[in-house]
Amino acid sequence: MHIRSRLHGLALTALLGAFAAAMLFPIGLTLADSLMSEAEIGRNYDLIGKMADAANGGKDAFVNLKLLPDWLTFGQYAQVLILSPKFLHMFWNSAGLVAPIVAGQTLVGSLAAYAFAKLRFPGRDKLFLVYLMTMLMPFQVTLVPNYLVIDMLGLMNRSAAIVLPGIFGAFGVFMMRQFMAHIPYALTEAAKIDGAGQWTIFARIVLPLAKPGLAALTVLLFVDYWNMIEQPLIFLQDAAKQPLSLYLAQINKAARGIGFAASALYMAPMVLLFLYAESYFVEGIQQSGIKG
Repeated sequence: MHIRSRLHGLALTALLGAFAAAMLFPIGLTLADSLMSEAEIGRNYDLIGKMADAANGGKDAFVNLKLLPDWLTFGQYAQVLILSPKFLHMFWNSAGLVAPIVAGQTLVGSLAAYAFAKLRFPGRDKLFLVYLMTMLMPFQVTLVPNYLVIDMLGLMNRSAAIVLPGIFGAFGVFMMRQFMAHIPYALTEAAKIDGAGQWTIFARIVLPLAKPGLAALTVLLFVDYWNMIEQPLIFLQDAAKQPLSLYLAQINKAARGIGFAASALYMAPMVLLFLYAESYFVEGIQQSGIKG
């Protein structure tokens, strides 16, 4: 039985390792291609040329996916970071949009989640069900009413058109409520007996215990809004105000090396944030009860 258990564990580890390698392969390929010269990238991905060569008796008609460049170069990074100010400009545009959304939705979501999880008032569960219903509707369904409201408020082509709806998103309320619901009522009731008010209970008891949930929410919100496409594409007509997520789509075939370097830099904030908050993130997801 012991040998069978070890074999089962090794097989499961190998299977999960294979899945992890498959997930990480595109990231590794992007990093490798970002360190190649434009000429080498052209040779590796010139599928039409390879097909023509194969038709004339050449080797094959497949692209050449290489994880090690023939010659290491940082020219693409210099082009993106130094010679092309547009990248850095749109990078700070993204930071200026994502930071207030993450901070605002974390604050608003925590306060609303505390009310739904720890306060008893008429219609609490029904109101929370309304929040859940808004989460079921994709952005495309609410696009027209959002556009009309933003236009009537005079926020079109302003960052507030994206920041304000993001701050009051329902996902933060849902996730933090699920997490706070697991905090024992005995802790809050004991604080009430000692004379603590609701603000004191929230700030000194519930919020410190909810740190893993806050970390998980921060990571998920950052990734979601860092990658947003539809909102800035519709509400920000001025290209100078658009975020970095729209920059990658503007890179053409003639600048594939710049595209790989820009993609690697684009991924960096998300990867670093996840690595920094990994333990809190895993604990927060587990304790919130969210699956999938």
